[in-house]
Amino acid sequence: MPDLLQQAFRLMHVHAHPDDESSKGAGITAKYVAEGVDVHVATCTGGERGDILNPKMERPGILENIHEIRREEMHRARDILGIKQDWLGFVDSGWVEEFMLVEEMGAKDWSLLPEGCFGRVPLEVSTRRLVEIIRSFRPHVITTYDENGGYPHPDHIMCHRVSVEAFAAAGDPDRFPDAGEPWQPLKLYYSHTFNYPRMVALHEAITSHGLTSPYEERLETWKRDPSWDERVTTKVECAEYFGVRDQALLAHATQIDPDGPWFAVPREIEKEAWPTEDFELVTSYVPVPEAERREETDLFAGLDVSTADDEGKAAVGREISFGKVVTA
Repeated sequence: MPDLLQQAFRLMHVHAHPDDESSKGAGITAKYVAEGVDVHVATCTGGERGDILNPKMERPGILENIHEIRREEMHRARDILGIKQDWLGFVDSGWVEEFMLVEEMGAKDWSLLPEGCFGRVPLEVSTRRLVEIIRSFRPHVITTYDENGGYPHPDHIMCHRVSVEAFAAAGDPDRFPDAGEPWQPLKLYYSHTFNYPRMVALHEAITSHGLTSPYEERLETWKRDPSWDERVTTKVECAEYFGVRDQALLAHATQIDPDGPWFAVPREIEKEAWPTEDFELVTSYVPVPEAERREETDLFAGLDVSTADDEGKAAVGREISFGKVVTA
């Protein structure tokens, strides 16, 4: 896709907390921004109940002002990545152990979460807020988490539900008619950042250099599901932008320890062993034969910038061309 043609493409990532935009898909974000794509992040919560995960930030005044500090960190990361960003305005649900230990999604007890938090906001309310942002920004492509949230934090699970519901509702003129003119995003992706093949490749590359792998214990207990790995349809090369990703991560100083596991893999080894960020194309309103073959290399594959806006309008009420219709 020629650089000049990409200038009008619009990409939206929907994330649960500030820092998620830097730890999941930031490499492709930096790549697409550099190529002229307009990238927007919608952040569901303010991360108010997040712990301080960097021991260097455990000092007076940090935890007491964590909400304001995490907003400042997000703004720094946003500037590093060169993106636009909106807050949905909901409150972090926090890490509730009893909730997260229940593996079956349908058996999770949402009443265990704090009153008024994102996880307990009615889906219609949170969906409306995201629909407003989608109809305003009019993305051609949206990315979010899989149905398990990527991992079972309640805000990640709810982020998935809100994202898929808003993806469908944004193009429906009968839903939220006062939330802006209907707009149908053309493609919906799930992020598959932490997949088994990637972790094995990095582990083997690290150990082949005589270094200690941070993944050894995790791989020993990993319950592999080959069918899950096969869901990846799209691998976007972005190794050139791992440095920008790392700088965005470091902007979230309360969450990211520069001496911690995020930076345990030398970047040159990572670039060689796994130079892509990986996604699953879930729904597409345009034909994408590459995705059907699990060979897609670009989130905008199948789209023509000269007609993408017209496609977004015409897709309202149209049958999908690939994948499935997802509901929350």
